[in-house]
Amino acid sequence: MLRVSLIAVAVLAVAAAQQPDGPQKGKIKKIDVEKGVIVITSDGKDVEAKVNEQTQFRGADTQPLPDKIKDKALKEGAEVMFIVRMRDGQTVLAGIKLGAGGQPRPKIDKVDTTGLKPLTELGKDKYKDYPGGLYPDGKNERPEAHEKAGLALAKKVQPLDADGKPSADGKVVLLSVGMSNTTQEFSMFKQLADADKEKNPKVVLVDGAQGGQTAARIKDPDDNASGTKFWAEVDARLEKAGATRKQVQVAWLKEADAGPKDGFPKYAQTLRDEQRQIVWAMHKRFPNLKMVYLSSRIYAGYATTPLNPEPYAYESGFSVKWLIEEQIKGDKELNFDPDKGAVQAPWLSWGPYLWANGKAKRDDGLSYEESDFADDGTHPSMAGRRKVAQQLLTFFKNDSTCKRWFLGK
Repeated sequence: MLRVSLIAVAVLAVAAAQQPDGPQKGKIKKIDVEKGVIVITSDGKDVEAKVNEQTQFRGADTQPLPDKIKDKALKEGAEVMFIVRMRDGQTVLAGIKLGAGGQPRPKIDKVDTTGLKPLTELGKDKYKDYPGGLYPDGKNERPEAHEKAGLALAKKVQPLDADGKPSADGKVVLLSVGMSNTTQEFSMFKQLADADKEKNPKVVLVDGAQGGQTAARIKDPDDNASGTKFWAEVDARLEKAGATRKQVQVAWLKEADAGPKDGFPKYAQTLRDEQRQIVWAMHKRFPNLKMVYLSSRIYAGYATTPLNPEPYAYESGFSVKWLIEEQIKGDKELNFDPDKGAVQAPWLSWGPYLWANGKAKRDDGLSYEESDFADDGTHPSMAGRRKVAQQLLTFFKNDSTCKRWFLGK
């Protein structure tokens, strides 16, 4: 989810969770772009901190600074709030926000989620006249034809060289696409998966998801604005991982929008349409992309900001459900089968369904405690990230269309 917090503490909540010291006030004394170092004077002392890929850069309005350390808004003498932590004996800048304070956190209307059922348990019952289940007819299993198509594509996933040609020394890139929740969860998943001896060593996990990048912001790679910057950063991360666009064969997409107000079903329909545009963009950018697995939001009943509270987090599940159903029902604009016409999109399927009703355990045991979230109640804490990451690992190791290539069997 977009890292748009309305006070500095919330903006830097994830960083603070990893660092015992809270946000500090200070003034920028020096910025060394080449060395990736920012010197900040705080309480009469100079703090020299190293910038890395995880450093959060925020403006006074809490929006991400697109150019990070190179952003023109960062100037010597500017008042900031910042968090540093020690890593490998080095002081690292976890996050920085322009301005020495923040606005009061707005109140949000708490929604009673007691009666909400996970889509996986709603079945043919309805939520506001719309049936549940991950797939058509209230079912949680892929229809036979869609399953068969996924299995056929899974057999074609193989190591590719930089030019996209089969190679024993090549890579199978599994790419994440999405917002801050997505990158937080996928980065933890990468840690777990890369340490798992059963994972196929040819599978390379690349985290393309980025903080602040909602569906509305990334849907158009050619907007010469946030969309263009997002996809350029994805390319940069692929390059850093020693991979190319032509090696991306599988992706995990998890998105939402910030500050929803449209109600149901309008918000869910808008998000569905934005995700359709995103998978179109992915199809065009990654010529060998075969399969995209989608997930919706985790629980947001503990949210303390209007960033993406309930019931919007729950309702985003319908966005994913409806998009996949459109493909299953033969929408030509989402066709993945060359035998049925021009290919317009990759094969789409549910990844792990991540929503559970707070402390109420799902049939499979998944639930969420307040400790699974950062201060804003929206972004996962380290415990929450690990919980979602484990769901991802279990899915890719066991799903019928994944285990052949993910485990190398």
